[in-house]
Amino acid sequence: MGFVPFFHGCLSNNHSKPLSSSKIKDTVIFSHMGLLGKLLLVIISAFLSIASACSNGECKLLDKCSSDNDCETGLYCFSCRQGFSGTRCVRSTVTDPFKLLNNSLPFNKYAFLTTHNSFAIDGEPSHTGVPRFAVTNQEDNITQQLNNGVRALMLDTYDFKGDVWLCHASGGKCSSFNAFEPAMDTMKEIETFLSANPSEIITLILQDYVEANGLTKLFNNSGLSKYWFPLSKMPENGQDWPPISNMVTNNERLLVFTSIKSKQDTEGIAYQWNYMVENQYGDGGMKPASCPNRSESEPMSDKTKSLVLVNYFQTFPIKENTCKINSVDLINMLHTCYNASGNRWANFLAVNYYKRSEGSGAFQAIDTLNGKLLCGSDDIQSCVVRWNVHIIT
Repeated sequence: MGFVPFFHGCLSNNHSKPLSSSKIKDTVIFSHMGLLGKLLLVIISAFLSIASACSNGECKLLDKCSSDNDCETGLYCFSCRQGFSGTRCVRSTVTDPFKLLNNSLPFNKYAFLTTHNSFAIDGEPSHTGVPRFAVTNQEDNITQQLNNGVRALMLDTYDFKGDVWLCHASGGKCSSFNAFEPAMDTMKEIETFLSANPSEIITLILQDYVEANGLTKLFNNSGLSKYWFPLSKMPENGQDWPPISNMVTNNERLLVFTSIKSKQDTEGIAYQWNYMVENQYGDGGMKPASCPNRSESEPMSDKTKSLVLVNYFQTFPIKENTCKINSVDLINMLHTCYNASGNRWANFLAVNYYKRSEGSGAFQAIDTLNGKLLCGSDDIQSCVVRWNVHIIT
Protein backbone atom coordinates (compact mmCIF):
# COMPACT_ATOMS: atom_id res chain seq x y z
CA MET A 1 0.00 0.00 0.00
CA GLY A 2 2.91 2.35 0.67
CA PHE A 3 4.11 1.77 -2.95
CA VAL A 4 1.21 3.71 -4.50
CA PRO A 5 1.66 7.08 -2.73
CA PHE A 6 5.36 7.16 -3.77
CA PHE A 7 4.57 6.92 -7.47
CA HIS A 8 1.61 9.14 -7.05
CA GLY A 9 3.95 12.00 -6.29
CA CYS A 10 6.39 11.09 -9.04
CA LEU A 11 4.05 10.33 -11.89
CA SER A 12 1.34 12.94 -11.40
CA ASN A 13 1.07 16.67 -10.84
CA ASN A 14 -1.04 18.84 -8.58
CA HIS A 15 -3.82 19.03 -11.18
CA SER A 16 -4.04 15.30 -11.90
CA LYS A 17 -6.08 12.65 -10.29
CA PRO A 18 -4.27 9.85 -8.47
CA LEU A 19 -3.21 7.07 -10.84
CA SER A 20 -4.88 3.73 -10.59
CA SER A 21 -2.82 0.68 -9.60
CA SER A 22 -2.91 -0.63 -13.19
CA LYS A 23 -1.63 2.69 -14.57
CA ILE A 24 1.18 2.73 -12.01
CA LYS A 25 2.16 -0.83 -12.96
CA ASP A 26 2.30 0.08 -16.66
CA THR A 27 4.35 3.19 -15.92
CA VAL A 28 6.87 1.28 -13.80
CA ILE A 29 7.34 -1.29 -16.56
CA PHE A 30 7.77 1.52 -19.11
CA SER A 31 10.28 3.23 -16.81
CA HIS A 32 12.37 0.02 -16.55
CA MET A 33 12.19 -0.45 -20.30
CA GLY A 34 13.57 3.08 -20.65
CA LEU A 35 16.59 2.22 -18.49
CA LEU A 36 17.18 -0.97 -20.45
CA GLY A 37 16.84 0.98 -23.66
CA LYS A 38 19.43 3.48 -22.55
CA LEU A 39 21.79 0.66 -21.55
CA LEU A 40 21.20 -0.98 -24.91
CA LEU A 41 22.00 2.29 -26.69
CA VAL A 42 25.27 2.57 -24.75
CA ILE A 43 26.24 -0.98 -25.73
CA ILE A 44 25.35 -0.38 -29.38
CA SER A 45 27.25 2.92 -29.38
CA ALA A 46 30.34 1.25 -27.93
CA PHE A 47 30.08 -1.54 -30.50
CA LEU A 48 29.75 0.92 -33.35
CA SER A 49 32.71 2.90 -32.02
CA ILE A 50 34.87 -0.23 -32.03
CA ALA A 51 33.56 -1.26 -35.42
CA SER A 52 34.32 2.15 -36.86
CA ALA A 53 37.88 2.31 -35.39
CA CYS A 54 40.50 2.74 -38.09
CA SER A 55 42.24 -0.26 -39.65
CA ASN A 56 43.58 -1.52 -42.98
CA GLY A 57 45.92 1.39 -43.58
CA GLU A 58 43.42 4.10 -42.56
CA CYS A 59 44.82 5.02 -39.12
CA LYS A 60 46.42 8.46 -38.92
CA LEU A 61 49.18 9.85 -36.73
CA LEU A 62 48.62 8.88 -33.07
CA ASP A 63 45.47 6.88 -33.82
CA LYS A 64 45.28 3.66 -31.84
CA CYS A 65 46.38 0.58 -33.78
CA SER A 66 46.97 -3.13 -33.36
CA SER A 67 49.51 -3.68 -36.17
CA ASP A 68 51.56 -1.80 -38.74
CA ASN A 69 48.94 -2.69 -41.36
CA ASP A 70 46.42 -0.46 -39.58
CA CYS A 71 48.50 2.68 -40.15
CA GLU A 72 48.71 4.98 -43.15
CA THR A 73 51.75 4.93 -45.41
CA GLY A 74 54.71 6.48 -43.60
CA LEU A 75 53.49 5.39 -40.16
CA TYR A 76 53.92 2.25 -38.08
CA CYS A 77 52.30 0.86 -34.92
CA PHE A 78 54.42 1.53 -31.84
CA SER A 79 54.22 1.65 -28.04
CA CYS A 80 55.83 4.52 -26.12
CA ARG A 81 54.84 4.18 -22.47
CA GLN A 82 56.40 7.54 -21.63
CA GLY A 83 54.29 9.31 -24.22
CA PHE A 84 50.94 7.51 -24.55
CA SER A 85 49.02 4.43 -23.49
CA GLY A 86 48.69 1.37 -25.70
CA THR A 87 49.94 1.30 -29.27
CA ARG A 88 49.54 4.15 -31.74
CA CYS A 89 50.58 5.06 -35.26
CA VAL A 90 53.80 7.07 -35.30
CA ARG A 91 56.00 8.27 -38.14
CA SER A 92 58.49 5.97 -39.83
CA THR A 93 59.79 7.98 -42.81
CA VAL A 94 61.34 11.33 -43.70
CA THR A 95 59.72 13.92 -45.95
CA ASP A 96 62.00 13.98 -49.00
CA PRO A 97 62.81 17.67 -49.68
CA PHE A 98 64.01 16.88 -53.21
CA LYS A 99 60.65 15.36 -54.17
CA LEU A 100 58.51 17.82 -52.23
CA LEU A 101 60.32 20.89 -53.58
CA ASN A 102 63.43 20.39 -55.72
CA ASN A 103 67.17 19.79 -55.48
CA SER A 104 68.46 23.05 -56.91
CA LEU A 105 70.09 24.43 -53.77
CA PRO A 106 73.60 23.74 -52.43
CA PHE A 107 74.15 20.58 -50.41
CA ASN A 108 74.63 22.59 -47.21
CA LYS A 109 71.12 24.09 -47.54
CA TYR A 110 69.45 20.78 -46.66
CA ALA A 111 69.22 18.62 -43.52
CA PHE A 112 69.73 14.86 -43.42
CA LEU A 113 68.65 12.28 -40.86
CA THR A 114 71.73 10.52 -39.50
CA THR A 115 71.90 7.26 -37.56
CA HIS A 116 74.50 6.96 -34.81
CA ASN A 117 76.38 3.66 -35.03
CA SER A 118 74.20 2.69 -37.98
CA PHE A 119 75.77 -0.78 -38.07
CA ALA A 120 75.15 -1.64 -34.38
CA ILE A 121 71.81 -3.30 -35.09
CA ASP A 122 69.63 -5.35 -32.75
CA GLY A 123 69.60 -8.99 -33.75
CA GLU A 124 72.62 -8.80 -36.06
CA PRO A 125 73.94 -12.38 -36.05
CA SER A 126 77.50 -13.09 -35.00
CA HIS A 127 79.94 -13.18 -37.90
CA THR A 128 82.84 -14.38 -35.78
CA GLY A 129 81.46 -17.64 -34.39
CA VAL A 130 81.30 -16.36 -30.80
CA PRO A 131 78.57 -14.45 -28.94
CA ARG A 132 78.85 -10.69 -29.23
CA PHE A 133 78.88 -8.42 -26.18
CA ALA A 134 78.36 -4.92 -27.49
CA VAL A 135 75.81 -2.13 -27.16
CA THR A 136 73.36 -1.67 -30.04
CA ASN A 137 72.01 1.64 -31.29
CA GLN A 138 69.56 0.83 -34.10
CA GLU A 139 66.81 -1.69 -34.86
CA ASP A 140 66.60 -1.54 -38.67
CA ASN A 141 69.23 -2.88 -41.03
CA ILE A 142 71.07 -0.48 -43.34
CA THR A 143 68.73 -1.02 -46.27
CA GLN A 144 65.67 -0.33 -44.11
CA GLN A 145 67.28 2.81 -42.72
CA LEU A 146 67.97 4.13 -46.21
CA ASN A 147 64.50 3.23 -47.44
CA ASN A 148 63.00 5.21 -44.55
CA GLY A 149 64.91 8.35 -45.44
CA VAL A 150 68.14 8.08 -43.45
CA ARG A 151 70.79 9.78 -45.60
CA ALA A 152 73.88 9.82 -43.39
CA LEU A 153 75.45 6.83 -41.67
CA MET A 154 77.91 6.89 -38.78
CA LEU A 155 80.19 3.86 -39.07
CA ASP A 156 83.12 2.71 -36.93
CA THR A 157 85.75 1.10 -39.19
CA TYR A 158 88.51 -1.17 -37.86
CA ASP A 159 91.25 -3.48 -39.07
CA PHE A 160 90.19 -7.01 -38.10
CA LYS A 161 90.85 -10.48 -39.47
CA GLY A 162 92.89 -9.03 -42.32
CA ASP A 163 89.96 -6.91 -43.53
CA VAL A 164 87.90 -3.83 -42.65
CA TRP A 165 85.16 -4.52 -40.13
CA LEU A 166 82.47 -2.49 -38.37
CA CYS A 167 82.91 -2.84 -34.62
CA HIS A 168 81.60 -1.24 -31.47
CA ALA A 169 84.90 -1.31 -29.64
CA SER A 170 87.04 0.90 -27.45
CA GLY A 171 90.71 1.75 -27.60
CA GLY A 172 90.86 1.25 -31.36
CA LYS A 173 90.90 -2.53 -31.12
CA CYS A 174 88.21 -4.75 -32.63
CA SER A 175 87.68 -8.28 -31.26
CA SER A 176 85.41 -11.24 -31.87
CA PHE A 177 83.24 -10.07 -28.97
CA ASN A 178 82.44 -6.59 -30.32
CA ALA A 179 82.63 -7.05 -34.11
CA PHE A 180 79.34 -6.64 -35.97
CA GLU A 181 80.16 -7.48 -39.58
CA PRO A 182 82.66 -7.03 -42.40
CA ALA A 183 82.35 -3.48 -43.73
CA MET A 184 81.95 -4.88 -47.23
CA ASP A 185 78.48 -6.17 -46.35
CA THR A 186 77.28 -2.68 -45.44
CA MET A 187 79.00 -1.07 -48.43
CA LYS A 188 77.20 -3.46 -50.77
CA GLU A 189 73.86 -2.44 -49.25
CA ILE A 190 74.75 1.20 -49.83
CA GLU A 191 75.84 0.52 -53.41
CA THR A 192 72.58 -1.32 -54.11
CA PHE A 193 70.57 1.63 -52.80
CA LEU A 194 72.52 4.23 -54.76
CA SER A 195 72.20 2.17 -57.92
CA ALA A 196 68.43 1.83 -57.48
CA ASN A 197 67.92 5.49 -56.47
CA PRO A 198 69.90 7.67 -58.91
CA SER A 199 68.73 10.98 -57.41
CA GLU A 200 69.72 10.24 -53.81
CA ILE A 201 72.90 11.22 -51.95
CA ILE A 202 74.45 9.40 -48.98
CA THR A 203 77.01 10.69 -46.51
CA LEU A 204 79.32 8.38 -44.53
CA ILE A 205 80.87 9.71 -41.33
CA LEU A 206 83.63 7.32 -40.26
CA GLN A 207 85.08 6.90 -36.80
CA ASP A 208 88.17 5.47 -38.46
CA TYR A 209 90.74 3.05 -37.05
CA VAL A 210 91.84 1.54 -40.35
CA GLU A 211 95.52 1.81 -41.25
CA ALA A 212 97.31 1.80 -44.61
CA ASN A 213 94.97 2.00 -47.61
CA GLY A 214 92.25 -0.29 -46.34
CA LEU A 215 89.41 2.14 -46.99
CA THR A 216 90.48 2.86 -50.55
CA LYS A 217 90.47 -0.86 -51.24
CA LEU A 218 87.08 -1.23 -49.56
CA PHE A 219 85.42 1.47 -51.66
CA ASN A 220 86.98 0.20 -54.88
CA ASN A 221 85.97 -3.42 -54.29
CA SER A 222 82.43 -2.53 -53.21
CA GLY A 223 81.73 -0.52 -56.36
CA LEU A 224 81.19 2.69 -54.40
CA SER A 225 84.14 4.55 -55.90
CA LYS A 226 82.08 5.40 -58.98
CA TYR A 227 79.79 7.55 -56.79
CA TRP A 228 82.64 9.33 -54.99
CA PHE A 229 82.30 13.06 -54.42
CA PRO A 230 85.85 14.35 -55.03
CA LEU A 231 87.84 16.19 -52.44
CA SER A 232 88.69 18.87 -55.01
CA LYS A 233 85.05 20.01 -55.12
CA MET A 234 84.61 20.33 -51.36
CA PRO A 235 84.42 24.02 -50.44
CA GLU A 236 86.80 25.73 -48.05
CA ASN A 237 86.36 28.72 -45.75
CA GLY A 238 82.65 28.16 -45.26
CA GLN A 239 81.64 28.53 -48.90
CA ASP A 240 78.53 26.84 -50.28
CA TRP A 241 78.72 23.31 -51.59
CA PRO A 242 77.66 22.47 -55.16
CA PRO A 243 73.90 22.20 -55.79
CA ILE A 244 72.37 18.81 -55.21
CA SER A 245 71.24 18.77 -58.85
CA ASN A 246 74.87 19.05 -60.03
CA MET A 247 75.97 16.27 -57.71
CA VAL A 248 73.23 14.05 -59.11
CA THR A 249 74.01 14.92 -62.73
CA ASN A 250 77.69 14.10 -62.19
CA ASN A 251 76.82 10.95 -60.24
CA GLU A 252 78.94 12.26 -57.35
CA ARG A 253 76.48 11.06 -54.76
CA LEU A 254 78.63 9.56 -52.00
CA LEU A 255 80.35 11.86 -49.50
CA VAL A 256 82.85 10.23 -47.16
CA PHE A 257 84.45 11.82 -44.10
CA THR A 258 87.16 10.24 -41.95
CA SER A 259 88.33 11.01 -38.42
CA ILE A 260 91.99 10.53 -39.44
CA LYS A 261 93.41 13.83 -40.64
CA SER A 262 96.32 12.37 -42.61
CA LYS A 263 94.02 10.40 -44.91
CA GLN A 264 92.94 13.59 -46.64
CA ASP A 265 96.44 13.80 -48.13
CA THR A 266 97.24 10.09 -48.45
CA GLU A 267 93.90 8.71 -49.72
CA GLY A 268 91.87 11.73 -50.73
CA ILE A 269 89.28 11.08 -48.01
CA ALA A 270 87.98 14.30 -46.46
CA TYR A 271 88.96 14.97 -42.86
CA GLN A 272 85.62 15.52 -41.20
CA TRP A 273 86.43 18.59 -39.11
CA ASN A 274 87.93 20.48 -42.01
CA TYR A 275 84.39 20.81 -43.35
CA MET A 276 81.95 20.63 -40.44
CA VAL A 277 81.49 21.55 -36.81
CA GLU A 278 80.06 18.96 -34.45
CA ASN A 279 78.61 19.21 -30.97
CA GLN A 280 79.56 16.90 -28.10
CA TYR A 281 78.22 13.38 -28.51
CA GLY A 282 76.58 11.28 -25.78
CA ASP A 283 75.30 12.59 -22.48
CA GLY A 284 77.54 15.67 -22.74
CA GLY A 285 75.53 16.83 -25.74
CA MET A 286 72.13 16.41 -24.07
CA LYS A 287 72.30 19.08 -21.39
CA PRO A 288 69.43 21.60 -21.80
CA ALA A 289 70.42 25.02 -23.13
CA SER A 290 73.98 23.83 -23.86
CA CYS A 291 75.57 22.87 -27.18
CA PRO A 292 79.35 22.52 -26.69
CA ASN A 293 81.57 21.38 -29.53
CA ARG A 294 83.18 17.95 -29.65
CA SER A 295 86.87 18.17 -28.74
CA GLU A 296 88.06 17.37 -32.28
CA SER A 297 85.78 20.01 -33.77
CA GLU A 298 86.27 23.73 -33.99
CA PRO A 299 83.73 25.76 -31.94
CA MET A 300 80.16 25.44 -33.18
CA SER A 301 80.22 29.12 -34.16
CA ASP A 302 83.14 28.65 -36.59
CA LYS A 303 81.65 29.61 -39.95
CA THR A 304 84.73 28.60 -41.92
CA LYS A 305 83.11 25.15 -41.79
CA SER A 306 79.92 25.15 -43.84
CA LEU A 307 78.31 21.98 -42.42
CA VAL A 308 76.81 21.55 -38.93
CA LEU A 309 76.39 18.16 -37.24
CA VAL A 310 74.22 17.85 -34.13
CA ASN A 311 74.35 14.69 -32.01
CA TYR A 312 71.51 13.91 -29.63
CA PHE A 313 71.75 10.48 -28.03
CA GLN A 314 72.68 8.85 -24.74
CA THR A 315 76.21 7.57 -24.10
CA PHE A 316 74.73 4.24 -23.01
CA PRO A 317 71.46 3.93 -24.93
CA ILE A 318 68.34 2.74 -23.14
CA LYS A 319 65.96 1.77 -25.88
CA GLU A 320 62.79 2.36 -23.87
CA ASN A 321 63.79 5.97 -23.13
CA THR A 322 64.54 6.86 -26.72
CA CYS A 323 60.95 7.59 -27.78
CA LYS A 324 60.88 10.54 -25.37
CA ILE A 325 64.46 11.63 -26.16
CA ASN A 326 63.67 11.73 -29.89
CA SER A 327 60.67 14.02 -29.44
CA VAL A 328 60.25 17.45 -27.81
CA ASP A 329 63.69 17.42 -26.17
CA LEU A 330 65.28 16.85 -29.56
CA ILE A 331 63.51 19.81 -31.15
CA ASN A 332 64.57 22.00 -28.23
CA MET A 333 68.22 21.03 -28.71
CA LEU A 334 68.08 22.00 -32.38
CA HIS A 335 67.18 25.55 -31.34
CA THR A 336 69.94 25.58 -28.73
CA CYS A 337 72.53 24.43 -31.26
CA TYR A 338 71.22 26.95 -33.80
CA ASN A 339 72.16 29.73 -31.42
CA ALA A 340 75.51 28.12 -30.56
CA SER A 341 76.33 27.69 -34.28
CA GLY A 342 76.08 31.36 -35.14
CA ASN A 343 72.41 31.17 -36.20
CA ARG A 344 72.91 28.14 -38.42
CA TRP A 345 70.57 25.16 -38.52
CA ALA A 346 72.01 21.65 -38.47
CA ASN A 347 72.66 19.77 -41.71
CA PHE A 348 73.05 16.41 -39.99
CA LEU A 349 71.05 15.20 -37.00
CA ALA A 350 72.37 11.98 -35.40
CA VAL A 351 70.16 9.86 -33.15
CA ASN A 352 69.82 6.37 -31.69
CA TYR A 353 66.84 4.14 -32.59
CA TYR A 354 65.73 6.69 -35.15
CA LYS A 355 62.13 5.43 -35.53
CA ARG A 356 61.22 5.59 -31.83
CA SER A 357 59.20 8.64 -30.79
CA GLU A 358 56.05 9.98 -29.15
CA GLY A 359 54.59 10.68 -32.57
CA SER A 360 56.78 12.31 -35.21
CA GLY A 361 60.16 12.29 -33.51
CA ALA A 362 63.38 12.63 -35.50
CA PHE A 363 61.38 12.76 -38.74
CA GLN A 364 59.63 15.93 -37.65
CA ALA A 365 62.95 17.30 -36.44
CA ILE A 366 64.34 16.88 -39.97
CA ASP A 367 61.17 18.45 -41.40
CA THR A 368 61.73 21.39 -39.06
CA LEU A 369 65.37 21.75 -40.07
CA ASN A 370 64.55 21.62 -43.77
CA GLY A 371 61.72 24.08 -43.25
CA LYS A 372 64.10 26.49 -41.53
CA LEU A 373 66.85 26.00 -44.11
CA LEU A 374 64.66 26.21 -47.20
CA CYS A 375 62.07 28.85 -46.37
CA GLY A 376 62.41 29.97 -42.75
CA SER A 377 59.39 27.93 -41.66
CA ASP A 378 58.93 25.48 -38.77
CA ASP A 379 57.95 22.70 -41.19
CA ILE A 380 59.03 21.85 -44.71
CA GLN A 381 55.40 21.36 -45.72
CA SER A 382 54.90 25.11 -45.32
CA CYS A 383 57.65 25.73 -47.86
CA VAL A 384 55.58 24.41 -50.76
CA VAL A 385 53.41 27.52 -51.01
CA ARG A 386 56.30 29.90 -50.39
CA TRP A 387 58.49 28.08 -52.90
CA ASN A 388 55.79 28.23 -55.58
CA VAL A 389 55.19 31.93 -54.91
CA HIS A 390 58.93 32.55 -55.18
CA ILE A 391 59.07 30.75 -58.55
CA ILE A 392 56.05 32.67 -59.88
CA THR A 393 57.40 36.07 -58.81
